[in-house]
Amino acid sequence: MPRLSEVLSALDALWPPERAESWDAVGTVCGDPEAEITRVLFAVDPVQDIVDEAVKLGAQLIVTHHPLYLRGTTTVAASTFKGRVVHTLIKQDIALHVAHTNADTADPGVSDALAGALDLRVLRPLVPDPDDPHGCRGLGRVCELDHPVTLREFAARAAARLPATAQGIRIAGDPDAQVRTVVVSGGSGDSLFDEVRAAGVDAFLTADLRHHPASEAVQHSALGLVDAAHWATEWPWCTQAAAQLDEISDRNGWGLRTHVSRTVTDPWTAHAAATDTDTSGAPN
Repeated sequence: MPRLSEVLSALDALWPPERAESWDAVGTVCGDPEAEITRVLFAVDPVQDIVDEAVKLGAQLIVTHHPLYLRGTTTVAASTFKGRVVHTLIKQDIALHVAHTNADTADPGVSDALAGALDLRVLRPLVPDPDDPHGCRGLGRVCELDHPVTLREFAARAAARLPATAQGIRIAGDPDAQVRTVVVSGGSGDSLFDEVRAAGVDAFLTADLRHHPASEAVQHSALGLVDAAHWATEWPWCTQAAAQLDEISDRNGWGLRTHVSRTVTDPWTAHAAATDTDTSGAPN
């Protein structure tokens, strides 16, 4: 069985830490390089529920997409929720490794996994990595459907294929508009509107779309917007990443067992449907 240092070297080859954004916090949070690894758990968020799941599985390594300490800290006291995560990890001999923006732009990356979940054909990166001579790495993916569908039907596909969340799927634009080309970007994507418009696609599927950028986008063009939950758009990467590590394990004879957490760590837990009201707020 491999040692943690060997597994981490393989993960860094998949998602080189130097390709992360300068503000990001990727890499190994904790773990003994000499520890033997037999089970690995993949998840989006390094929260206590995921750590508890790893303990139950007997996993010695958790790989998450989101960092534990993105902005740094002055304490890991167990009285704080992140500190309790650290305490549990160390007490249970579980390592934590993060691949965030270096996994977003990888080939394959987070948006490739999202496109795959929706049965979309990837054409190219939306924002290519200038350091990639092959033109495959980069942020977001420009994709094509096998045949045109309405924006409403495309949103229904997303609702059926992505993990269920309290938010569900929101759309902006004409629900009956025809959609053949789509940009997908896992996670928060409303900083990409200029690039999406320049790509000339029919729709944009991402997460965390804010009011003003979304309002301006639909006024600016006929671009259809499909807004899913942040966690849901990034969860398919966990399955993709686990399969990549499985292939490395088989090639090296490591015999690793990988697991993908199905624990919903999206922070929103319920959704109340709006009722028709007049402008005063009184029900019609």
